Amino acid sequence: MIEIENLTKKFDDFTAVEEINLYVARGQVLALLGPNGAGKTTTVRMLTSILRPTSGRAMVAGYDVVQQACQVRSSVGVLTEHHGLYNRMNAGEYLDFYRQLYGVEKQTANRRIDELLERFGLAGVKNKRLGEFSKGMRQKLALVRALIHKPSVLLLDEPTSAMDPESARIVRDSISGLRDQEVTIVLCTHNLNEAEELADEVAIIRRGRIIFNGSINGLKHNLIGPAEFEAVVGGSVADWPGGSLPDGVRLIARGDHFLRFSINNPEKTNAQLISQMLSQHLNLVSFQQVNHSLEMAYLETVNKYSEGLQ
Repeated sequence: MIEIENLTKKFDDFTAVEEINLYVARGQVLALLGPNGAGKTTTVRMLTSILRPTSGRAMVAGYDVVQQACQVRSSVGVLTEHHGLYNRMNAGEYLDFYRQLYGVEKQTANRRIDELLERFGLAGVKNKRLGEFSKGMRQKLALVRALIHKPSVLLLDEPTSAMDPESARIVRDSISGLRDQEVTIVLCTHNLNEAEELADEVAIIRRGRIIFNGSINGLKHNLIGPAEFEAVVGGSVADWPGGSLPDGVRLIARGDHFLRFSINNPEKTNAQLISQMLSQHLNLVSFQQVNHSLEMAYLETVNKYSEGLQ
């Protein structure tokens, strides 16, 4: 797991990260979101003991990033924006090089490497030089490298960047599988659909500060408001009498064949509302939530924060 308390990093007079606080539980995926230059990469570098914090404290897999840097590095798998691939090596040589750096026994590592190469569709290019790899292949190989030593914590920066849809799906499924194995994951991404699919919680960082940390549903509710549900009916709703709706339910739109409601407490009132519509002889075809995207909530958060600075 990851615990961050008042973590700060300054470069001379510039504060890149300012007193951030985060907690990521074992087996949880946190999406760290923010525009370029917001402080995501600096935060990841501190969590991998590459950068020394100016102040504050961070624990990764139970180890202090300053006092126990070697243990942190051996417990973490990292996929960075710049992979550091050695073009003259082939994939097998490159992974064996990192196997030795991680101190993993050769026979055990070879089985692990073959399994990972097969999972990510790279088994047939083990003897191919990295200089001949496409961008997507290089990205997948870097992810294999990050997983060789079975880390308990993964820090991923744009893991599906430059990948074709099939490869991206394989990687997303692998991230979900790792979460099920109780691997703690921090995912830095600009792909908000990917973040919404994978993350248990999101943290939005802007100008070095955390401006939101919580569940995706909590973010949407705080910024967009109560849940919205749409009832689609067979026939017209023109003659629907409406009447007194359950507490916390408000009709916000209607068309020829649908009714849309804003509902404060769906768990409590949805059944009442559906029962009322059926008793009023509406031919109810479907009743489902109108999903607001994480992208909408993210942009709203960033815009509100920017307005507050003006």
